[in-house]
Amino acid sequence: MGRRARDRRRQQQQQRQERGGGGGGDQAGWAGGYPEIVKENELFERYYRELGIVPAGEWDAFMAALREPLPATLRITGYRSHAKEILHCLKEKYFRELQNLEVDGQKVEMPQSLSWYPEELAWHTNLSRKILRKSPQLEKFHQFLVSETECGNISRQEAVSMIPPLLLDVSPHHKILDMCAAPGSKTAQLIEMLHADMNVPFPKGFVIANDVDNKRCYLLVHQAKRLNSPCIMVVNHDASSIPNLQIDVDGRKEILFYDRILCDVPCSGDGTMRKNIDVWKKWTTQNSLQLHGLQLRIATRGVEQLAEGGRMVYSTCSLNPIENEAVIASLLEKSQGALELADVSSELPGLKRMPGITKWKVMLKDGQWFEEWKDVPSNRQTQIRPTMFPVKDEEKLKEMNLERCLRILPHHQNTGGFFVAVLIKKSPMPWNKRQPKVHQKLPQRTGDTEVTAANSGNGSDCIIEEPTLAENEESKKMQELQNSDTEQSKKEGVCGPPPSKKMKLFGFKEDPFVFLPEDDPLFLPIQKFYALDPSFPKMNLLTRTQEGKKRQLYMVSKELRNVLLNNSEKMKVINTGIKVWSRNSDGEQFGCAFRLAQEGIYTLYPFIHARIINVCIEDVKILLTQENPFLSKFSSETQKKVKDMAMGSIVLKYDPDPEKPHDLQCPIVLCGWQGKTSLRAFVPKNERLHYLRMMGVEVFKAKRKEEELENKTEEEVQHRLVQTEEGMDVEDKEHNLVTKMEAEIGEESPQSPVESSAMEIENKIEDLDQSSKNANTHVSQESKDTDASNVKD
Repeated sequence: MGRRARDRRRQQQQQRQERGGGGGGDQAGWAGGYPEIVKENELFERYYRELGIVPAGEWDAFMAALREPLPATLRITGYRSHAKEILHCLKEKYFRELQNLEVDGQKVEMPQSLSWYPEELAWHTNLSRKILRKSPQLEKFHQFLVSETECGNISRQEAVSMIPPLLLDVSPHHKILDMCAAPGSKTAQLIEMLHADMNVPFPKGFVIANDVDNKRCYLLVHQAKRLNSPCIMVVNHDASSIPNLQIDVDGRKEILFYDRILCDVPCSGDGTMRKNIDVWKKWTTQNSLQLHGLQLRIATRGVEQLAEGGRMVYSTCSLNPIENEAVIASLLEKSQGALELADVSSELPGLKRMPGITKWKVMLKDGQWFEEWKDVPSNRQTQIRPTMFPVKDEEKLKEMNLERCLRILPHHQNTGGFFVAVLIKKSPMPWNKRQPKVHQKLPQRTGDTEVTAANSGNGSDCIIEEPTLAENEESKKMQELQNSDTEQSKKEGVCGPPPSKKMKLFGFKEDPFVFLPEDDPLFLPIQKFYALDPSFPKMNLLTRTQEGKKRQLYMVSKELRNVLLNNSEKMKVINTGIKVWSRNSDGEQFGCAFRLAQEGIYTLYPFIHARIINVCIEDVKILLTQENPFLSKFSSETQKKVKDMAMGSIVLKYDPDPEKPHDLQCPIVLCGWQGKTSLRAFVPKNERLHYLRMMGVEVFKAKRKEEELENKTEEEVQHRLVQTEEGMDVEDKEHNLVTKMEAEIGEESPQSPVESSAMEIENKIEDLDQSSKNANTHVSQESKDTDASNVKD
């Protein structure tokens, strides 16, 4: 823990003591002196009773459900080959141990699969997240969840939050935009769907995940990086004015339109009362009135960037029709038939849902109701807008089919509240009948009002003002200079950040993305050492530095490379690519200065034809439980394969034996290092634990040893951290930032202590230097301490 973090924690403890009078036992509420929030809100009840969104006779059940804690839910990463093994492990081991268990006088119910989620990959239990974290009886189960979440095999995600990606109907070739993506649980689902076929390392589709909050973008990166995909890009823009992007199609520039768009907009969040209990005392109708305009602008911008025939899912965690049906109705009305609501009643069978409503009223925070716009007094017309009211024309209203919207009520299936609408784009929007074309960019100067169609705020065709004769010569010179700079950057494969005018608004400065030139001498030794296939897409390799030694090599898909090279001047990219190689000074003497990175091994493996060692399951156990085992400990077959192989980075491959059904039945690919007399694996701690669990090795018992060793070596670790701070990988810095942010928003950090073998503790310091513990992403080295707002999901 750093000095600033310790000072902050000490200050927070002092403040709690001052508030709670020393935290005495006679204080009301919690021990820290905070009063317990009363789960009552008269205005909330009056408002929703009047609107009638809850069926007759169900009001008491609805309110009772809102006052109960939200059950814990989890989702297994479905595309991975290990999904079946994890599901089997959960059902046969961890769930069975919960039978007949009582926690704080409450009987633990057996976890149940969500009936509407495909292939039993989502589960829920009656345990709240608080009980799951604090109860000693559940420690083993909780640590399993923490560890598997960190290595991307499980996501702890609210049940209703899983619905929008499922209704997007994603295929691996789809170009997807997630407009308001942080903290990233839905983005992770979209990435899973792109990689539905594990045998295809580079799907043709990609996900561009955007968020307006620079700090939350790093939480988004932390979520997305767990899935190790070369097809995800995180950007930082205001969703209501996110720029049109260009791509190169057969030598000509075209506007990028998305096949699928997820529009999960900011909302008042009254559907989250079960987990965000502050909503009880803060809720007022004013929240929805203030957000309606922003929600409509974001949804409008979304449909403008949607391809014809494409699908956009609009969703909120609110029950309020002002944020839901009113936004959809307004969007449908001004689309003049270009959009239609999709009928998804047959999708997700088993999901209980209420249809969208067609009649509603608007209420101010003082309790005053308005049924029509004409009734609103002039002094209230800045708070209330015409688009908040239902359409009066019965014919138009019928054509809209608002009943095709979905509203999820908490008491129906013990979930949070949620709203979803699925829109299909049949033709261009009426204010943009011709799809935008890429115009020649005119120079942009401070104070200019010139705009290009490719970067317009609303996506419509723009009329570019002709410069005066006096300006022509200056404009031409500026244009030539700008074009020469841009072309030079593209030739060099450098994708820098946007102009400083946009950069100074907020956030950290990001390092550029530099693609390796085709003739870069750095690549030749790598290609030779690993005998890479001729089809290997080396043009997709990039680094984050223009000068000095390249420490890490990352990889993106061909489609994302196209996006990066053609849009670096207009978008702020926070993160993209997956690490595939990491510089290792020891490797140079063996012919290759770069060792393989575990994060990208499943992407690289299909292209590697040398330095592959097939190992049996007993060898895998040795590799994962011992620090630097001698070759003599391995099977004779493995020793023979290693004997004539040069020292350096290697691939360790385990293939399941169908004739041994009790052994692990999914393939494993590990990065390793062959020394003179030893063989070791370079695998992050939680991933080691995952593989050991799948092989039936008990890892929980080692937790106490780990704690003792951590206590003994804490001072040594802190001393080494100070020594290596300047040399830390950017991945470690980003991870520290995310850990601090998660701690400050009250969420448990995924890096909290979990069970492990003593070997991993002894190697903790070395793991820092080798970047094998936290090297899961790459972000700017200037990422600093920061706070984070509450997450949506």
